[in-house]
Amino acid sequence: MDQRIINLFDEYTHRPLTRQEFMRRLVQLTGSLALATTALGLLDPGYAEAATVPEDDKDLVAEDVSWPGDGTTMKGYLVHPKGKKKRGAVVVIHENRGLTPHIKDVTRRVAKAGYLALGVDALSVFGGTPADEEKGRELIGKLEAPQTLRNYLSALDYQRGRPDSNGKTGCVGFCWGGAMANQLATHDARLNAAVAYYGRQPEAAEAANIKAHLMMHYAGLDERVNAGMAAWEEALKKYGVKYEQFVYPDVQHAFNNDSSPARYNEAAAKLAWERTLRLFREQLG
Repeated sequence: MDQRIINLFDEYTHRPLTRQEFMRRLVQLTGSLALATTALGLLDPGYAEAATVPEDDKDLVAEDVSWPGDGTTMKGYLVHPKGKKKRGAVVVIHENRGLTPHIKDVTRRVAKAGYLALGVDALSVFGGTPADEEKGRELIGKLEAPQTLRNYLSALDYQRGRPDSNGKTGCVGFCWGGAMANQLATHDARLNAAVAYYGRQPEAAEAANIKAHLMMHYAGLDERVNAGMAAWEEALKKYGVKYEQFVYPDVQHAFNNDSSPARYNEAAAKLAWERTLRLFREQLG
């Protein structure tokens, strides 16, 4: 797909660009409404086709849970393997449209690997993630950053306090969630592992607070996020943070999202996921 189209979609999903303006510019790039519609079909999510772990997987237990947040009741999708066992706990942090079916599938993937996985709904303060993803994107932009951070910190505390948790915690986030994973690493000294997929970096000075082992996955073609990569790595080295950084050449932002065919890269996603689970095994048991 024309890189200009992917860049336009990235602008639409991350900046205040209306659907109407996005479609107008997409038609300009493709030459017709029919071709624009075809391109959009490759960019917009196809959740049913992409799901890799069924909702009714016989080896897993899934439930909707809630816990006290910052002035609100937080909601989440909790999944874990069957059987009574204390497990390492992982908070899964969604992209900028909320707790979508894709992120719920990722949560099941984490649980399938043997962990107590919690997909947190950051839009709980608005009643939860709406079915309309366009509305979800709008609501993400209305979240108050300090409150949202505290709500995710409360999710880590909730996980640690569960009787089926071994007390070790990790997080993994994608895009908007990748930035939040970095933030959690700088604000929770008890966090054992944090994995950020193409996530914006915090201020360099915040690296001094990190106690977790940090892993960062970057897309080679993601100029927007990668602009902050060098300064952040320099800060991590300066403060002696344990980290791993991987750049996957010639792949797009959101390369792990297999519900978006135009940006998904199977080889990069598989390798990044193997590395992510390896870190969780090392740090969470």
